Amino acid sequence: MSDVNGDRAGRFVRQPQGYRAFIPADLPPQPPIIFDADLVNLLGAATTALGRLDGLARMLPNPDLFVAMYVRREAVLSSQIEGTQSTLDDVLTYEINPDADHLPGDVEEVVNYVDAMKYGLTRLESFPLCLRLLREIHGMLLRNTRGGEKMPGEFRVTQNWIGAPGPRGLDDATFVPPPPHEMGQALDNFERFLHHSEPLHPLIACGIAHAQFETIHPFLDGNGRVGRLLVTFLLCHAGVVRQPLLYLSHYLKLHRAEYYDRLTAVRRSGDWEGWLRFFLQGVAFVAAEAEETAGRIVELREHVRKEVSDAGMPASTFTLIDKLFYQPLINVNIAAESLGSSFVTANNMINRLCELGVLVEVTGGKRNRRFRFDRYLALFEYSGEFVDPSEAEQTQN
Repeated sequence: MSDVNGDRAGRFVRQPQGYRAFIPADLPPQPPIIFDADLVNLLGAATTALGRLDGLARMLPNPDLFVAMYVRREAVLSSQIEGTQSTLDDVLTYEINPDADHLPGDVEEVVNYVDAMKYGLTRLESFPLCLRLLREIHGMLLRNTRGGEKMPGEFRVTQNWIGAPGPRGLDDATFVPPPPHEMGQALDNFERFLHHSEPLHPLIACGIAHAQFETIHPFLDGNGRVGRLLVTFLLCHAGVVRQPLLYLSHYLKLHRAEYYDRLTAVRRSGDWEGWLRFFLQGVAFVAAEAEETAGRIVELREHVRKEVSDAGMPASTFTLIDKLFYQPLINVNIAAESLGSSFVTANNMINRLCELGVLVEVTGGKRNRRFRFDRYLALFEYSGEFVDPSEAEQTQN
C-alpha cells in the first residue's frame, strides 16, 4: 500500500546497549485506517457472525451453564500457546480434586486463567477496562505458577524481548518491545484509546488494541494470555457480545505463523489494514464455530432429556443433567450435593445414567469413582501441537 509508511505504527530506536527496540506510535493510527472494499466486507461478515452467535446464545436454556465450558476451553487453548501441556480433562479433574494423581504440573496455570477470566468479566460490571484491571488479571494468571517470580500484577522495570534465550538474546531477538522508560507513555496512550476509541467500530478498536498491547509487551511474562483475555473483555465491555462465547485462541493456534507475520508487518511497515483483515477473519471464524457448537449443545440437551424421560427416570434427574452441562466430570458426592439427596440416591441415579450411555466411569475402580459426560465434552475437544520455543518471552536482568 503506497500510503503506508514505516513510522505509522512506531519506529525502531537503537538503545545505548546496542540493540534496537520498538517505540510504538500513539493510537489511533495515523493516517487513519483505510476501509477498502475487502476490509468493509470482512467487518460486515464478522459483525453478522457475532450477531448470529449472540442471538443463539439468548436461546440457550441457561447460558451460564454453557459459558463455563467455553471459558475452560479457552483457558486450555490460550495456555497451550505458551507451552502448557494440561488438557480440558486435567482442568476438570483438578476442580474435583486438586491432589489427584498424574495431573500435569502446569494445570494451575490453566485454572488461574479460568479464574482470571471470571474475575475480569465480573469486575467489568462495575469497573472500567483500564491498566489497573489488567495488572490485577496478570497477578491472578501468575499466582503460584512458574511465572510467579516475574512480578505478578506489576509492569516490568527491565527490558524483555521475544526470541531465543542466550547471551546474544537481545541482539538476535525476533522483537524487542519498548524499554521501561518509553513504555509508560505508550501505556498511558493505550489506556486513553481503550476509553476513547470512537468513532471506530468496536471490532476495529478491539483489533488495534490487541496488537498494540502485544507490541508494548508490558509484563515480564504472560503478555500473550493477557492480550487474548483483553479481546474478550473489550467485546463484552462494548456490548458486541452479551455472553463471553467468543475466543480467538483456537484461530490463532491454527494460524500461528501468520499471526506473528501480521503483527510484524504492523511494526515494520505500518500495515494495520493487513492485521485487521486477519483479525476480522478470525472473529468470523470463531463466531461461526461457536454458533455451531452452541447449536449442538441445545440439540444434545434436548436429546439427553428425552432419553432420561423415555427411561422413566425421576424429574430430579433433569437437575443433574443441567449440572453436567456446567461440570461434565463429576463424582457421586457432587451429584448428591447438586440433587440435595443422599449418597445412595445419587449413586443409583449415576449408575442408571451410565446404563443409558449418558455418563462413562473413567477411573476403573470401585472407590473415588469419576464419571464423564463424553458426548458433551466431545463438542469442545481439540488436539494439536503449537509450541514454538523461539517465541518464548525473555528478560534482561
